Amino acid sequence: MSLQTLNESTLATAVQTLTERDARLAEIVRDFGPPPLWPREPGFPTLLHIILEQQVSLASAKAAFDRLQEAVNPVTPEGFLQLSDLELKTIGFSRQKTRYGRLLAEEIRTGKLDLAALDRLPDEAVRSVLTALTGIGNWTADIYLLMALRRPDVWPRGDLALAVAMQQLKNLTSRPTFEELEALSLQWKPWRAVAARLLWHLYLSRRG
Repeated sequence: MSLQTLNESTLATAVQTLTERDARLAEIVRDFGPPPLWPREPGFPTLLHIILEQQVSLASAKAAFDRLQEAVNPVTPEGFLQLSDLELKTIGFSRQKTRYGRLLAEEIRTGKLDLAALDRLPDEAVRSVLTALTGIGNWTADIYLLMALRRPDVWPRGDLALAVAMQQLKNLTSRPTFEELEALSLQWKPWRAVAARLLWHLYLSRRG
């Protein structure tokens, strides 16, 4: 099965399609330029990095991941499992995320989870495989689908930055709930992952 993935060319095409359809998205590109692709390499290090990003700032997650890379390079399941709980705490892993990371590493090390095989699965099947793992919910699975597998029509459920950006974009009096956010995103099918990039671009540009 051939699955569509985003690259710089398809991203540009999708941005053009969306901005022709939605004047507010067009304003983002007019004010801040097109959004980056923000690609990530599929595999254990990226999924572990996304786990670190759960419910913390991207900056603090990156700092922790950078320290992890200093301790284990390259970041492999085997290398991660050799680190003690104390070492991981010093790096920046909470007790909960240490457990999630160990369970993920063990699944890969024993061959129960083959992340490379996810490339060939449709979005919902990837989501089912990942969310069956302890510590990986919809948001983590969706970010992996969107950035590592670069699927074009994934909307990351539960993303706070998107809720803030949507409120700004639509001039809403209150921040939309995650359910309202997902309903609003349907207008951008089949390029919801690109619309998400545009909204993140708005959020980060205004913060900067």
